[in-house]
Amino acid sequence: MQYRRLGKTELSVSVVGVGTWQLAGVWGKQFAQREVDEIFSRARELGINLVDTAECYGHHHLSEQLLGNSIASRRSDWIIATKFGHNHHNGLADENFQPAQVLLQLEESLRALRTDYIDIYQLHTASDELFNNEELWTMLDKQVQAGKVRFLGNSIGLPNMDYQVQRSSDFGISVIQTIYNAISTRAEETILPVAEEQDLGVIARVPLASGFLSGKYRPGHVFANNDVRAMRPQKGLDREINAALRVLQEKPAGMDEVTWANAWCLKQCRISTVIPGIKSMDQLEVNARAGDLAL
Repeated sequence: MQYRRLGKTELSVSVVGVGTWQLAGVWGKQFAQREVDEIFSRARELGINLVDTAECYGHHHLSEQLLGNSIASRRSDWIIATKFGHNHHNGLADENFQPAQVLLQLEESLRALRTDYIDIYQLHTASDELFNNEELWTMLDKQVQAGKVRFLGNSIGLPNMDYQVQRSSDFGISVIQTIYNAISTRAEETILPVAEEQDLGVIARVPLASGFLSGKYRPGHVFANNDVRAMRPQKGLDREINAALRVLQEKPAGMDEVTWANAWCLKQCRISTVIPGIKSMDQLEVNARAGDLAL
């Protein structure tokens, strides 16, 4: 496993991390604590040290709880990134992004994760209006000063939200999370140049394009009802599957599609780490192989 500097945070992160939306049970599989324990134990053996989650991944911080229970005994081995604000479950809508509510979310995340600090605390898919809130960032800076948060981040909704990225330093943001993969490359034009100027760490999410770059799917594939991809129109799914099949033609012979897709992202030196989701130990192993190929 190779490691890269996460921008001005100076954290050394594994170039392959673990995304944990799947622990919420919305990608066609429910997870037991024992299985999560085994996955994260093996992840550390493979050299992975970054995990990304969110308070809204599952009801009552489910993903954070499973993760916290798994790594509490070796907390110092991990860099935990979690998020706030983007909760569709509690009926509070945009109130979730207001300072008082965010402070409650932070305390609940700390309890769920069984830790007294969060390494990277990220705004989660907010509009420019909600982002541009001095009171919110002042409150969060106080949490940094109190030691409950080490660094602030922003998980932007789309890679064209360059206004928020440009204002990162104004609000003490050190890390940007963005969509980036072999199909969706917009971040190269909008996000990465600003990240370089401001020395921001960059976390690339959906490096496998929601699994389509695994090469497992063909147009017309029908996803199970308990899979979030089933909520998308079939026409859009087929369009993305076809795009994935086209770019996979670039893959060197003999290399696994998943390993190639992760390594493709890491060719871009401004990408600090990728955070593919996993549903099995086998997927973890294949993702981690890209950590040996990153240039």
